[in-house]
Amino acid sequence: MTGSEETPSFRLAYVPGVTPAKWARIWNERLPDIPLTLLQVPAAETDGLLRAGDADAAFVRLPVDRTYFSAIPLYTETTVVVVPKDHLFTAAEEVTLADLAEEVLFHPLDDVFDWDAPPGEPAFERPATTEDAIELVAANVGLLVVPQSLARLYHRKDLTYRTLTDGPRSSIALSWPEDATTDQVEDFIGIVRGRTVNSTRGRATESEPKQERKRPEPSRQKSGKSSGGAKSGGARSSGGAKSSGRGARGRTGTSGKGSGKPRRRS
Repeated sequence: MTGSEETPSFRLAYVPGVTPAKWARIWNERLPDIPLTLLQVPAAETDGLLRAGDADAAFVRLPVDRTYFSAIPLYTETTVVVVPKDHLFTAAEEVTLADLAEEVLFHPLDDVFDWDAPPGEPAFERPATTEDAIELVAANVGLLVVPQSLARLYHRKDLTYRTLTDGPRSSIALSWPEDATTDQVEDFIGIVRGRTVNSTRGRATESEPKQERKRPEPSRQKSGKSSGGAKSGGARSSGGAKSSGRGARGRTGTSGKGSGKPRRRS
């Protein structure tokens, strides 16, 4: 079987913290004949996955290489500090970087923030993953700064979080290789941007319903009935405004007084 004979599909990767369920549901409703495959991958691996052609598009954390990828920014997440439930920070609703100055702060190897200089005291080690760092926070040996979605993803009953008002932020975008914008990618872009089913492919499709609404058939039918109507229609015309009456007398006057009546009787 050649590649052109294979059933088309769409492979969508997404980083931890992103919930693609809503967009996947719309895809399955609109394009039931094209399977959608979801692939959760670490944030650091999305670049290589797209370059290798192992995914058609991905929800990624910005920045991306704009010389190779197209990207549509979607939203920016709130940044939070994950702490044990009995920590002093739980007495406040918000925390600042200055508040972290004397705290041990974990900086995992897969940290999504590009810190110039992480705040707080350095931890005894750098955990391999954010999930590992969460376990260490639960052991009450340090704190962790993450996007709110990751705090929810790795939620534990013995942990909570508070908003970090002046920390770095992570933005989510839909990204794909610029030279690989397939029909399926265009369809998914339309879904993400909230286009209706009739406008998924662009303006040309959007204009078609407007052309149909402009058809003038009903108005022509009404005008036809009035123009070819009964004698009363003619009477209304001859008995109209004074200006139209003078026009009628002017036309008959050029034929003479008696010439008009015999012709109408014959």
